[in-house]
Amino acid sequence: MPKILIIEDEAAIRRVLVKILSEENDTYEVEEAEDGLSGMGKIKKTDYDLVLCDIKMPKMDGVEVLEATRKIKPEIPIVMISGHGDLDTAVNTMRLGAFDYISKPPDLNRLLNTVRIALDRKELVVENKILKKKVSKKYEMIGESAAISQIKDMIDKVAPTDARVLITGPNGTGKELVAHWLHEKSDRVKGPMIEVNCAAIPSELIESELFGHVKGAFTSANKDRAGKFEAANSGTIFLDEIGDMSLSAQAKVLRALQESRIQRVGSDKDIKVNVRVVAATNKNLKKEIEAGNFREDLYHRLAVILIKVPALNDRREDIPLLVNHFAKKIANDQGVAQKEFSEKAIKLLQDYDWTGNIRELRNVIERLIILGGTEVSEKDVKLFASK
Repeated sequence: MPKILIIEDEAAIRRVLVKILSEENDTYEVEEAEDGLSGMGKIKKTDYDLVLCDIKMPKMDGVEVLEATRKIKPEIPIVMISGHGDLDTAVNTMRLGAFDYISKPPDLNRLLNTVRIALDRKELVVENKILKKKVSKKYEMIGESAAISQIKDMIDKVAPTDARVLITGPNGTGKELVAHWLHEKSDRVKGPMIEVNCAAIPSELIESELFGHVKGAFTSANKDRAGKFEAANSGTIFLDEIGDMSLSAQAKVLRALQESRIQRVGSDKDIKVNVRVVAATNKNLKKEIEAGNFREDLYHRLAVILIKVPALNDRREDIPLLVNHFAKKIANDQGVAQKEFSEKAIKLLQDYDWTGNIRELRNVIERLIILGGTEVSEKDVKLFASK
């Protein structure tokens, strides 16, 4: 049942609006407020689907109500009610985020049409928010352990912000999945997600890879080339294994974070970039700082939010879920029948020392599906999953 709040200091206008809405649709739940201050109090306490708000009111005018509501509940559409002398102000409220405005006395058809469209728009906004919270199955994080639940909760809180995130944890734990969740649940999801493996790029090429270069900057620079930071504009750049980045590249990344500007190699021209930076490492960066291998100022720029991904040995209770997930996925990818794992087989897998973490577990599951029996048994695990 849609909830509509009418904020209007003229009782006669309020009565007309309530009468029109009630007669049009008996499912509308309509509430009233006699001034902006009491209306704002109701908005704080209740999730309305639509607010109709007068512009000129005592205690708190409509523009103030609009601005305050946009800060705390931006999803609520607000339709301004304007007198003849308020038309310019009403138009200006559209720039401030009002959905629309209607004039006094309210025209029946114009009012009802505006209300219907505004309520439809609110429903779309809510559906969009729900969709944003759903992450592609490709980047699904499997697990119900306390450690994984805590990471998921943190992602839900951090993703909608532009805060930089440093993800730490051993190799093979799924740090890149956390990075993708952060992007897919963010307001930057329509922008690109650019991944850079800093350990896989030679130190002499990392700056060109990140920031691009101009023609003639070095021997093989035959033409101008944009870097990863430019490619990630309006989106997210994921700097994986950032602990392996050279000190000179670190200095340039630091400048990019401080000033939101980069320079291509061989150029002194600044290029403005709007990029969220998510970084990951399997190294202890504080020890790297002490050894002189990593800049402390860059660490503090990156580690606004720290997310530590646990080793598989620290979340063994998730192994049955992971086994089932990988068994389904591998069978589907290979076009073969899915194999079940006996309880004893799963228990034995839970007891293993997973130094390669989830990546190693996946490889073992694939091996067992190929080589094991119709049902993967404890014997199969002993034969084919040994180190």
